Amino acid sequence: MKCDVILAGVGGQGVLSLSTVIAAGALKQGLHVKQSEVHGMAQRGGAVVAHLRLADHPVASALIPRGTADLIVSVEPLEGLRYLEYLGPQGALLTSIEPMVNIPDYPELPTLLAALRTSSRVHLVDTGELARRAGSARAANMVMVGAAVHWLPVTPAILEAYIREAFARKGDTVVQANLRAFRLGMEVMECARS
Repeated sequence: MKCDVILAGVGGQGVLSLSTVIAAGALKQGLHVKQSEVHGMAQRGGAVVAHLRLADHPVASALIPRGTADLIVSVEPLEGLRYLEYLGPQGALLTSIEPMVNIPDYPELPTLLAALRTSSRVHLVDTGELARRAGSARAANMVMVGAAVHWLPVTPAILEAYIREAFARKGDTVVQANLRAFRLGMEVMECARS
């Protein structure tokens, strides 16, 4: 078993936290994990991407070749479109519909979402709405972890345990908001896949 995941977004959206939660959960589940991250001027809204390879056997390389990813999780729609060419034939791309307009020629949102909708393997997630419902607009990345759980070889219980651990130092209110965000993401994608 192997699962190759690309996580993409813009600096400040929590892409690396998203990657850490999934990687730590996979390790707790006894899987082998290789991770690679690129921070492109992340503090100034630059692109951030992480390659995450999960397997039940040792993994040699951390990088995922184009056309082979089992899952792409994007916290920003333009970044989702940018990495679409990495998607494998049976893979899925999950992307937030909330844009982070960080360049002057950012495409119109309806045009961008229409381009993403051309593939039946692309699933759009309203992370902003779900994160607000969870009690924290900053929890959009945990919405995406929840949405991704249906494609990951890691159980929801293990991911929830790591979310508790990862946010514990920030207090119970933050922990609970992130857990609600995770569960809402899981629920919305379960409905979308039915």
